[in-house]
Order: sequence, then C-alpha cells, then structure tokens
Amino acid sequence: MSSAAAPAKASPGRAVLHTETRLFLREPGSLFWIIGFPALLLVILGAIPSFREPDPADGGQRIIEFYVPTSVVLAMIMAGLQAMPPVITGYRERGILRRMSVTPVRPQAVLGAQMGLHGLAALISALLVVVVGRLVFDVPLPRQAGGYLLALLLAIVCALALGAFISAVAPTTKIATAIGSVVFFPSMFTSGVWFPVQAMPDLLARIVSFTPFGAAVQALDQAAAGDWPSWSHLGVAALWGVLLSAGAVRWFRWE
Repeated sequence: MSSAAAPAKASPGRAVLHTETRLFLREPGSLFWIIGFPALLLVILGAIPSFREPDPADGGQRIIEFYVPTSVVLAMIMAGLQAMPPVITGYRERGILRRMSVTPVRPQAVLGAQMGLHGLAALISALLVVVVGRLVFDVPLPRQAGGYLLALLLAIVCALALGAFISAVAPTTKIATAIGSVVFFPSMFTSGVWFPVQAMPDLLARIVSFTPFGAAVQALDQAAAGDWPSWSHLGVAALWGVLLSAGAVRWFRWE
C-alpha cells in the first residue's frame, strides 16, 4: 500500500518574501522612481552639449562622467527615503505588524523582505545607469571594480538604514512621507544632483564628504577613475550605516 507524499510547505519567511515581491512589482510608480528615473535623469543631463565636452579644469573629464556616480546614488536615495518608509509605516498603521506577531510569520520577515527588495532594485538601477553611461555617452566602466562594488554596497546600506530609521521614528505614513521629503532634498544636494560634488569649492566638498551620500559619491568617483576609494569616504559611509541602523533598532515599534 503506497501513500502520496504531502507537498512541502513553504517556510513563513519565504511566503512573506513571495507576497512582498508580488506587492512590490504591482507598484509601477516606485519601480520607475527607483530603477528608471536615475537613468532617465542621466540621459536628460547628457543631452546638454556642454556636459559632453571635456573640461581642462577637471583634467579633461566631462561633466556627464561626474553624474554617473551621482545617478547611481540617487536610486538608493529614492529607495531608502521615498519608497520604503511609507510601506513599513503603513503596515504598522494598519496593524499588520501587530497581527503578525501572534502568528508563525514574524514582523522581522516583512522588514527583511522590504529592505532586500528595495536594495535589489537600487542595484539594478545602478547597473542600468552604468550601462547607459557607457553605451550612450561613452563613459568608461569603473576601473577599480572591487572598490566600486564596496562603495556601492555601503551606499545601499546607508540608504536602507536611513529609510529604516525614518520608519522607526515616524508613527504614520503621512509623517514618514513628510520626513522623507525633508531629508530627500539635502540628500540630493550632498550627492551632487544639482551640482557635482567634484566641482564644489574645497570647503563645501569637505563638508559634504562627511554626509553619507556625499562620501558614497566621492568613493564611487574615485573607484570609477581607477583608484581605490579613500578609506575616509568608506569609513564615513560605514559609520553612518552603523549609526542609522542602531537608531532604527533602538526606536523601532511594531505597533
């Protein structure tokens, strides 16, 4: 007498990841701002003729080359500040995290899935920006691949940690969106969206280098040029990631 084996059930964590992935893919607006907008911005900036001309003052580099690392970091800013906090605070506001706490599915699984999905989207966007820069504007690929990858991962950690911190201190979705918007514009400035960090006056560039995204952009630019990123830039980004993560853990509320 034979018996059919019962189908294996997916683990709660895997089920949450599957569900969150489906919900994430149903948000075309978030996908556009994280994945599509940075590359589109690079194309728009590259359409300015002077941005494609070598500048003797910058060693013959073109302005568009400075905007590749800036556009890479912009994707992470969009993911960490604009996309992720409203989702997590919305779950808390609607009591979803509280209800999960009495089931085999732990709220941490939702947070891990959200951070993983937004981090993956930022990585895809970074790859797209580098490819667009290379194919459309003949921007050289990063010459120091290892340093570039390390700086990229630290930038993603900073962005997601900042998003988690906002999610921790914001009691409602509206407040999370408001805080994210307030932090968003200074982050865009320090990452060089409005004015390349490499072209800033020395004092301003030094100040910006102590911010998480300013340090990340400068580290990415150094790696793209073939140098190992400055340990000071990598250290600043890593320190911000640790501090923001610690703050998020300290003040995060499940309900």
